Amino acid sequence: MMVFDTLTGGMIALVNCDWITARRTGAVAAIAINTLRKTDAQIYSFIGLGVIARNVLDCLIATNLKSKMEIRLMRYKDHAEKIIDEYSHYPNVSFTVVDTVEEFARNADVIISCITDAEGLIVEDVNLFKPGVLVVPVHTRGFQNCDTIFDKVIADDHGHVCGFKYFSQFRYFAELSDVLKGKKHGRENDTERILAYNIGLGLHDIFFASKILDKLNFKNPQ
Repeated sequence: MMVFDTLTGGMIALVNCDWITARRTGAVAAIAINTLRKTDAQIYSFIGLGVIARNVLDCLIATNLKSKMEIRLMRYKDHAEKIIDEYSHYPNVSFTVVDTVEEFARNADVIISCITDAEGLIVEDVNLFKPGVLVVPVHTRGFQNCDTIFDKVIADDHGHVCGFKYFSQFRYFAELSDVLKGKKHGRENDTERILAYNIGLGLHDIFFASKILDKLNFKNPQ
């Protein structure tokens, strides 16, 4: 990312965004989860256990240190075991590893998908999505069968989802910013099934970069 001074037009910094993009993606996903989950949510199911999943876990756990959380991990190579080893020091967090989609989805309060590619649907049987579930496809793929049957779809930006095949069939749509401002309804009861396409914007990258430069007391070179 090239950061410019808006007054002079001069370039302030050239910033590598690998860390920033992963971190802000985890942060916005955690905000969506904390805002839209049911009140007694405890079981959080993860599929796709790479860098983004770890960033979601970091932000989710950091904002729920006093809440009991059961993290359910869909097995992939040795990734689940590595995550358990990395996060086992949190006393409020427990882990289970599952091997099938049915075990992954059944009775989950929050479903988080961090896979970067999906051919077809991840959970074909929509009956596995219990009342009150929140589904967060961080990379938007694999849950199109939820688009038309879930009570609400919340996204970070209208432009991200208006081109989706089933957008016109969403039962209810709102941007998360309007939910946070109180302009639109988020979760209204613990039986609503909600789909959150909240994956973050380029504006978040700029905001993160600006804050990092502020902390470094970085000055625009003359």
